Amino acid sequence: MGKAKAPRRLADNEARAVLRTIRVSPQKLNLVAAMIRGKKVASALADLEFSRKRIAGTVKKTLESAIANAENNHDLDVDSLVVAEAFVGKSMVLKRFHARGRGRGNRILKPYSHLTIVVREVEEQVEAA
Repeated sequence: MGKAKAPRRLADNEARAVLRTIRVSPQKLNLVAAMIRGKKVASALADLEFSRKRIAGTVKKTLESAIANAENNHDLDVDSLVVAEAFVGKSMVLKRFHARGRGRGNRILKPYSHLTIVVREVEEQVEAA
C-alpha cells in the first residue's frame, strides 16, 4: 500500500538545485546570486566563470547541477533555459572567541548559508521582420 507520491513543487518546465551549508555569509552569497538572476544560462555561466568573488565557483557548480537536472530528469532544452530564481537562506552560525587585551574577549561569528537555483525553460519569441 504505502503513501501516495507527493506532487511536484515546481512547474513542468522548471528544475532546481539546492546547495546547503556553504561557508560564506548570506549577504556575500546574495551578491553573486543577484548577478545571475534572470539571465540566460550561458550568460550566467560566463559571468560566474570570470567573477572575482571567491564563492562564484561554488555557485557555478550549483547552476551546472540545476542545468543537468533539467536536461536529464525533466527533458528540458538546455539552450532555452533561464535562471528563474536564485535565492539565499541563512544556515547555522558558528560562534568563536577571540582573546583581547586586559582579559577581555570578542565574539567571532562564522555564518553559513543555503543556495537554491531554479532554472526555467522559455520559448523564444520570433521577431517579425
